Amino acid sequence: MRERIDGASFAQAIIHAAASINLQKQQINELNVFPVPDGDTGTNMGLTISTAAAELKKKQPRTVGEAAATNASALLRGARGNSGVILSLLFRGFSKAVKDKDEIDGRDLAIALDFGVAAAYKAVMKPAEGTILTVSRLAAARAADAARKTPNDPEAVLEAAIAEGQVALEHTTEMNPVLKKAGVVDAGGKGFLVILQGMLDSLRGVPLPEGAEESKTESKTDYAAIAAEEITFTFDTVFIVRKTTNKELTSFEAYLNSIGDSLVIGEDDDCFKVHVHTDIPGAALTEAQKYGTLELAKIENMRTQAEDLAAGRHIQSTDDLEEDDHDHHEGGRKIAPAEKKYGVVAVAAGDGLAAVFKDLGADGVISGGQTMNPSTDDIMKVIDATPAEIVFVLPNNGNIIMAAQQCIPLAEGKQVVVLPTKTVPQGISALMVMDLDASQEDNVAAMTEAIGNVHTSEITYAARDSDFDGFAIKRGDYLALTEHQLFGTDRKLDKLLRRLAEADAQQSAEFINIFYGEDVSEKDAQKALALFTECCPNAEITLLSGGQPVYYYMISAE
Repeated sequence: MRERIDGASFAQAIIHAAASINLQKQQINELNVFPVPDGDTGTNMGLTISTAAAELKKKQPRTVGEAAATNASALLRGARGNSGVILSLLFRGFSKAVKDKDEIDGRDLAIALDFGVAAAYKAVMKPAEGTILTVSRLAAARAADAARKTPNDPEAVLEAAIAEGQVALEHTTEMNPVLKKAGVVDAGGKGFLVILQGMLDSLRGVPLPEGAEESKTESKTDYAAIAAEEITFTFDTVFIVRKTTNKELTSFEAYLNSIGDSLVIGEDDDCFKVHVHTDIPGAALTEAQKYGTLELAKIENMRTQAEDLAAGRHIQSTDDLEEDDHDHHEGGRKIAPAEKKYGVVAVAAGDGLAAVFKDLGADGVISGGQTMNPSTDDIMKVIDATPAEIVFVLPNNGNIIMAAQQCIPLAEGKQVVVLPTKTVPQGISALMVMDLDASQEDNVAAMTEAIGNVHTSEITYAARDSDFDGFAIKRGDYLALTEHQLFGTDRKLDKLLRRLAEADAQQSAEFINIFYGEDVSEKDAQKALALFTECCPNAEITLLSGGQPVYYYMISAE
C-alpha cells in the first residue's frame, strides 16, 4: 500500500492516465449523442491530457505541488472542447489544494479532488446535472468519506472515488433528458473515470496499457549508422490526417510509394498516420488533404542530421521547435502592440469560409471547428498576434466557446470578448454588423442580436450506427441538423436538401446563404441552389464555396 504520492508519482499517474484515455477514446466518442464526425469527447479529452503528459515528461517535477502546477498549466493551454476545458478546471482546483506540498496522503488527495470540483462548478455558467460535473462531484464526496477512514491510503481513496463515480455515471442516463433519448451515459463523465483509473493503475504499479505508445511509433532513424550518401530520400516525414471522407487509401499509398520509401501507414476509424521518406514532403501533405484535415506534421532533414552527427554537432530536430514553443508560452509570448481599437479572431474550417471572414475584416482565422476543436493555446496565439486593444473572438462552434473563454484571463495588454457563436453563419452575421466607430457595449449588443436572428442548418453524414429519439441511424446516412438538433436522416442527399428547403425557417427567410463543402462539386452545388430557388421563391439566395470538411452544406436563413 502506498501511503504518500510524491511529484514523480503524480507525474507518472497523469502520463498513465493520458495513455489510458487515448487507448479508449473511440469507445468514449461512441457515447456522443449525435453520430456526426465531429471533435468528439474522447478525442478532445485525450488531446487535452496528452499535452500535460508531454510537459510532465520534459520537466520531471520534484514535488506534488510542482507536478500539479505543471499539469494544470498544460491542461489549460491544451484544453479542447467543453470536456477538455472542464477537465482542466478540475485539475486547476486540484493544483491549488496541493501547491505547497512536497507529497500528499489520502486525506490531501480527497481535499484536492473536492477543490477541483469547486473550481469546475464555479467556472461553468450553468452547470448541468448528468454530466462530468455530476460524476466528479459525487466521486469527490465519496473520496472524502474514504479519507476519513483511511487517511494514509491514497489508493483506497481513489478507488472509492472511482467506484462511486461509476454509480453516478450509470445514473447520468436518467438525469439528462438528451442522454436518456439516446440511451447512453455521459461521455465526459466516462472519460474522467478512465483518467482516474489510469492514475490509480499507475500508483499500483500496473504497466502502461498495451498500445499506449501508439502515437510514438514513427521510426527514430539511427543517424549514427547511416552515412549521408546512403540516404536515398532527404526528408523523414510524419503526419496525421483526420478523415473527412470514406475514400480508401490504396491510391494514396501508391502515390507515396512513387515519391519516396520507408512507407508506413497506420489507420483507424477517424484518422490515419503516415511515415515516409521523400524529397517532396509538401507534395505528400497536399495529396493527404484530399482525404481529410491535416492535424499534425513533422519533417526532418536526414542528410543534415547525419552530417551534424558526423561532425559532432547538435542534431537539429523538431524537438528544438517544441522547446522554442515552450519558451514562448512560459514568458516569451510575442504580443502584437495595439494599432487599432477593435480586432476579430474567428474559428472556421475551409478555405472558402476563412476567406469570407477575412473579407469581412477578421484579423485572424483559426482553422478548426467540425473535425478538430482548437485548444485554448491555439486561440491565444492568434489573439496575441492581433494588433488591437479589444479582440472579439467568434468560436463558431458550441464546443469551442469554453476554450475561447479561458483566454480572457490569459490576455496581456488587450481585452478579449468572446461572443457565443455556435455556428459559422452566426459568426458571419455577427461580424457583418460590427461597427468600428461604435462603443464596445453597442457592438456587443448589435452582434449578439445578429447571432439570435440567424437560423443554421447543416448536412453531414453518420460516422457510426446510432438510435436517437426515434431515429434509427445507420453509418453513412446523411444527417440534417437544425441548430445542432437532429432534423432528419436519409440515404439520398437531394431528398434531405428538399426537406430542409421546405422547412419553416427557410420558408420565412428573406436571405439564405448556402455554403457548400469540399466534397461537393460545383455542379451539385448549383443543383442545390436551383432546389432552394424553387422552394423559397421569396428569399434572396446566395451560393458560396465554403470548402468546409465533414459538412456537405451549411445553410443560414435570416
